[in-house]
Amino acid sequence: MSFAAELTISLLLILGGVFILVGSFGLLRLKDLYVRLHAPTKATTLGLGGVLAGSMVYMFDLQGYATIKEILITVFLVITAPVTAHILAKVVPIFRFQG
Repeated sequence: MSFAAELTISLLLILGGVFILVGSFGLLRLKDLYVRLHAPTKATTLGLGGVLAGSMVYMFDLQGYATIKEILITVFLVITAPVTAHILAKVVPIFRFQG
């Protein structure tokens, strides 16, 4: 494996890990429910995108051709994370005031 590929993979993994860490801290530290939903939805999606991009570069360097698996995982995450956050934002206040 070449030095350029190892450097690219390392930078993508570190960048993805930083975004995931920031999203996790945002989930713990922020006060409002809607802001708490925003932090992990955006930051974790970007973090997993970085990790999956690093995986794509690694597999391309290892096998010599690109695989579609990482792209499909990324598309699935980009589509489902905002939809899940939107549904949770609509449902949680209903359960909060009953009781």
